[in-house]
Amino acid sequence: MATDYYGLLKIRRDATQDEVKRAYRRLARELHPDVNPDPETQERFKEITQAYEVLSDTEKRRMYDMGVDPFASSAAAGASPFGQGFNPLNDLLDQFFGAAGGGAATRGPRSRAQRGRNATIRIELELSECSFGATRELTVDTAVVCPTCSGEGTAPGTHPQTCDICGGRGEVSQVTRSFIGQVMMARVCPGCGGFGTVLVRPCPECDGDGRVRTRRTIKVRIPAGVEDGTHIQLAGEGEVGPGGGPSGDLFLEIVQRPHEIFERQGDDLHCTVTIPMVAAALGATLSVESLDGPADVDIRPGSQSGQVIPLYGQGVKHLNGNGRGDLVIHVTVETPTKLDAEQEKVLRELAKLRGEEAPPGRFAPGQQGFFSRLRDAFNGR
Repeated sequence: MATDYYGLLKIRRDATQDEVKRAYRRLARELHPDVNPDPETQERFKEITQAYEVLSDTEKRRMYDMGVDPFASSAAAGASPFGQGFNPLNDLLDQFFGAAGGGAATRGPRSRAQRGRNATIRIELELSECSFGATRELTVDTAVVCPTCSGEGTAPGTHPQTCDICGGRGEVSQVTRSFIGQVMMARVCPGCGGFGTVLVRPCPECDGDGRVRTRRTIKVRIPAGVEDGTHIQLAGEGEVGPGGGPSGDLFLEIVQRPHEIFERQGDDLHCTVTIPMVAAALGATLSVESLDGPADVDIRPGSQSGQVIPLYGQGVKHLNGNGRGDLVIHVTVETPTKLDAEQEKVLRELAKLRGEEAPPGRFAPGQQGFFSRLRDAFNGR
């Protein structure tokens, strides 16, 4: 036999269905990959899930114990162009003539344990939390295994009983006459719904579903570098499936709140700093805000509006990598809108010293002086 399913779940060959479920849940909690699942963990998780699908199904387990691996048999039969496990010709023959061309169909009963649904939760984060990561406690309204019946769906002290109508096969056969003679057709058993067993006394807490709804709190680690729209998968943290089946996944959708100073572009941050005209002309050292706190920025003499000053490595951390983006500062030079007499006198003298003063209206094309440009700005031209 190619695969030891009992060994994968670490149980005895005579383990009960409850022991199979408990073993799978214990291993699933250990092997569920977190935000960044590695390939080995994913592969092991697939293996134990396959083992659970076989050993939790009465008919599949019986075939496996006889030396027939249901998954290996499907693979040996070849892949169908209609999808894995689907063979339209065989299904048609089984429906009309039963398995083996005339006997009763032996597809086997359906398992009550089904995989649970996935769930999505939106989380709002500040820019600093997106950059450096955060830990959040989330309250999740979800389905969990029923504590009264442990997912079996029956009242305490009772167990599912074999269906009297189909004898545990999950389907019944009916013989009809047609133009080709007697035809045996198989259909889902009306007594058990295809499960092969019936719940004589359903669990009073979950009404036979094997799960109940409740609120639980989980602690989630948000990695550094996430951005608006990022989805984080938490395997196995979704809803428990019907019949105490495997849990679905929980997805976290990140929503980044707008920042009053910074605009994020990828892992770079952009902001605008307005400086006085004199500081732009003479140069200065300014203190600006960053995600790491105040940072000193040197304004070189003669700086112009639109100049860009990068602060390397002070942006957002790279997701799943080392290093950070940059903080890009855009400079805007502020020109005064009102001057008193003394200030205007000083500027006129500066214009004369720089040779930028000339009688109004007599500037050569492209030679308009400093003071005249300043005057035009004052007059709104």
